[in-house]
Amino acid sequence: MTMISEPTRLSLEALILDQGQRLVDELAMHRLASFPPSAAKEFRRLTPAEAAHFLGVNDSYLRQTAATIKGLALDNNRRAYSLDDLNAVREAMAVKSRNPVKFVPRRRDGEHLQLIAVVNFKGGSAKTTTAANLAQYLALSGYRTLAIDLDPQASLTTLFGIAPETSVGPSESLYGSLRFDGTPVPIQSIIRKTYIPKLDVVPGALELMEYEHEAPRALADRTLNRLVFPRVAEALGPIADDYDVVVIDCPPQLGYLTLAGLIASTSILITVHPQMLDVMSMAQFLIMLGSLLDTVAKASGRPRSNYDWLRYLITRFEPSDGPQSQMAAFLRMIFGDYVLKNPTVKSSAISDAGITSQTIYEIERAQVTRSTYDRALESVNSVNAEILGLIRSAWGRK
Repeated sequence: MTMISEPTRLSLEALILDQGQRLVDELAMHRLASFPPSAAKEFRRLTPAEAAHFLGVNDSYLRQTAATIKGLALDNNRRAYSLDDLNAVREAMAVKSRNPVKFVPRRRDGEHLQLIAVVNFKGGSAKTTTAANLAQYLALSGYRTLAIDLDPQASLTTLFGIAPETSVGPSESLYGSLRFDGTPVPIQSIIRKTYIPKLDVVPGALELMEYEHEAPRALADRTLNRLVFPRVAEALGPIADDYDVVVIDCPPQLGYLTLAGLIASTSILITVHPQMLDVMSMAQFLIMLGSLLDTVAKASGRPRSNYDWLRYLITRFEPSDGPQSQMAAFLRMIFGDYVLKNPTVKSSAISDAGITSQTIYEIERAQVTRSTYDRALESVNSVNAEILGLIRSAWGRK
């Protein structure tokens, strides 16, 4: 590894650029060593219990249906299911069922596209991890899902096996559809398939910062000012019928990208770490957000009082930590049912998965202590199931 020596005479600008480029180069080399270009990220096989969970059936019915489908893989003489296997079983169950939508649960005519903005003003709240877990859970449950990385840091993109530094070219992030210079590209050309069936992604990249610079200039232009905040919503218009749910990972600051993402969304999920400094930061975020949304609504003539739901998700929660439990109770006292009943627990299984650019759904149970893995997975599943309940309720389903 190249060591950075202290320069004798170097401007601050040059120093920062030099160190930033060196870091990018070293990270690229590390990524190439651990994940060569010829490799493709794959999702592990599911155990029968996991497959049954995502199908919403018992193990017996799963095995009975699977036995009628040719070519399902065997793993060490025990049946294991790839995601293609899972969808084949899902389709077979739908054909035999009097209620096929139970197994192929796409939204029906008259049910509007769900766009969920995952936001927080402060980093470290597990915002990106939450967005990734939710998008994968929805896809594994059979919903056509699009994940959008609106954060220039592109952490969600990295989690999905895409290197933002080397694999996302100019106008290959959502910025390509947002730009004001007269050369926007259709969003269909930006969307990428992932290694999970029914889950697509719009990658993020540093070029998204260009929107933060272009938006204020556009606001000063009478011909463009009404297009600034609805920009994300209009970009998504052409593909609205292709998906059931869109999950937007917003930047951890209240800029033009975040506001455009919120204007486009039908629901808002705010992640919060139950620590005093984080809650104080969120208080300021909510006051600024409310004021800005009010100003945007008046300026654009597009009032947004019709959000399907807003919820707070307590993340990285340690039940044995007294101050955290008190803060969680404090938030529930103030916000009541606006706080999701289930928190995401702090777990080494979740953090260890992140180190290898994976989610809790992707790592093998044997990679960590089983009790730790089971506890973390139960927590994440409970959160995502609760959010899925809100989505279904917004569609008018029981």
